[in-house]
Amino acid sequence: MPEIKDIFDAERIKKLLLSTKNPTKKRIEEILAKAEKMKGLSLEDAASLINAPKKYTDLMFKTAWKIKKEIYGERIVLFAPLYVSNYCVNDCEYCGFHIRNKEKRIKLSLKQVEQQTRFLINMGHKRLLLEFGEHPKMCPIDYVVDTIKTIYSVKEGNGSIRRVNVNIAATTVEDYKKLKKAGIGTYQLFQETYHQPTYAKLHNGPKADFERQLFAHIRAFKAGIDDVGLGVLFGLYDWRFDTLALLSHAQYLDKTFGVGPHTFSVPRLQPAPTVKEKWPYAVNENELLKIIAILRMSVPYTGMIISTRERPNVREKAFKLGISQTSAASCTSPGGYGKKRTLNQFQISDERSLDKVIEGIIDKGLLPSFCTACYRIGRTGKDFMDIAKPGEIHNFCRPNAILTLKEYLEDYAKPLTKEKGLQIIQKYLKLIPSKVIQKKTVERLARIERGQRDLYF
Repeated sequence: MPEIKDIFDAERIKKLLLSTKNPTKKRIEEILAKAEKMKGLSLEDAASLINAPKKYTDLMFKTAWKIKKEIYGERIVLFAPLYVSNYCVNDCEYCGFHIRNKEKRIKLSLKQVEQQTRFLINMGHKRLLLEFGEHPKMCPIDYVVDTIKTIYSVKEGNGSIRRVNVNIAATTVEDYKKLKKAGIGTYQLFQETYHQPTYAKLHNGPKADFERQLFAHIRAFKAGIDDVGLGVLFGLYDWRFDTLALLSHAQYLDKTFGVGPHTFSVPRLQPAPTVKEKWPYAVNENELLKIIAILRMSVPYTGMIISTRERPNVREKAFKLGISQTSAASCTSPGGYGKKRTLNQFQISDERSLDKVIEGIIDKGLLPSFCTACYRIGRTGKDFMDIAKPGEIHNFCRPNAILTLKEYLEDYAKPLTKEKGLQIIQKYLKLIPSKVIQKKTVERLARIERGQRDLYF
């Protein structure tokens, strides 16, 4: 395993934040011009943007949106989290599942997993992110694998879950191999904060091992998982430090494995049961949007995720800065879909239905997507980066987004959403560069109307 400094150097980050204070207009313009070339930014570049005066924020936002449009286009991919168990042996200060919370714990049976999956399919979802508390006895790796297999086996009407991403505690190479064999999409694990003294104060239990957390993605790569997700829980420590450390982590993975992170997640501290309310490093909404813009400019090829922790209008602003994936109609308690909710991990701020979220995305002129094609045909890891880095991903994704939206409109949408959705499909159908692909997309749309499903390029 490497040393911590190989992944991020805390002292260097602190020095960069000091040395880049008060960047000149010329320096900022140079960095933004460099960002538009979509080759990424250095840590020093990112530090300068972090320290950029407020008057340059709009220019940064415009640059980030330009890059996002060029690489990821207008698409917003939708998913839902599925909390499977809230048993946990850790006592993390910020999490509603911490062990000192004495509310009743739940572990879903495989039958209950099937029921929750059917409920989500009937909403219209095709992608899930599985969430488990860390508990070796209640949530061993074989239980996680059986949960994944159960979800993939469920068919309901025209629908099914086509991709399962997983967020479980850092584990061994052997366990990651089991996840890989089970057919997971992305393995997500957040460092929470890269500031070691703060990390030590906030964690008790197995998760308190900073290096176990930091090196987990390396073990996942060794097990053959080539799509990994990084993230920070913004508000635990100074967002400026954590943003640069997150970027350094991404650069390390790219340099070491030839594959950067598939996604960044940008969750922000929200209230949770038995969690203290005031945090000295709380991040406001404007700071969150700035973080998203800087991440988009710094690592243009990486997907970015925002959750229902944020209010609808903040999420919609984020969609036009760099976000490419979002959760919708989320529940953060095990077994909570369609039933009375019990212990939640944290409070959500966007409680709209999936249909309302889709309608809102369309109203912003964007294209909702449930696409899972890349994972089905092996465009993952390095293969994905080879098309993402030069900005060619939209050649596959626009037609596939159109096809998956059409499925949703036919099977689940309310009349107004369907009307708006059909209009947005026509808009983006005309923007498919290849006339051949455009024609094939039209043909497949007709096949979907005749009852066929799961058509993709």
